Amino acid sequence: MTRPHARPARAASLLCVLALGAACAGCSSETEAPVTGLTPLGDANSAMKTERPDGPAGLAVTGVRTGHHETFDRVVFDLAGEGHPGWYVDYDETPASQASGATVTYQGAVALNVNIDGTAYPFEVGVDDPHLTRVAAQEDGVVTEVVPVGTLEGRSQFVVGLEREVPYSVQVIDEPTRLVIDLVRS
Repeated sequence: MTRPHARPARAASLLCVLALGAACAGCSSETEAPVTGLTPLGDANSAMKTERPDGPAGLAVTGVRTGHHETFDRVVFDLAGEGHPGWYVDYDETPASQASGATVTYQGAVALNVNIDGTAYPFEVGVDDPHLTRVAAQEDGVVTEVVPVGTLEGRSQFVVGLEREVPYSVQVIDEPTRLVIDLVRS
């Protein structure tokens, strides 16, 4: 049985994925002109967000990028390996390393503590070590920097420094797998 609205919904989904791919293809730590007409993914708010992985995952974070768009900033975590990640993301003025408990230093007034579940060390999933380092953010955005904290027991931690607390959303995009955080500048 065919649903009468299936084609428009699929077409809209495809357009969204294509727009996301185009927008994220240009994401970097370099200052770029905002992409107009692009909207944030998901429903953005300031509440803590969490989702468990659907099943076992063996992913490694292979890159981190930031993008500055007309109404929002985007942070993209590139993932390699098998499965889908889970996450725990929340605001924190004094984030601590999951491994040592030491306070993580960052630039900005507040931090978004990003924990990606279902991750492993790069060599465990057959990829080269990406040697992740701090990523400076776009000018005129709310993001100040992204600090890689480390991977421990299936969880990779990052701290996103921000100028102020803003609504945000968290989404997973496939082919290739990425965890995308959109931060809406009000």
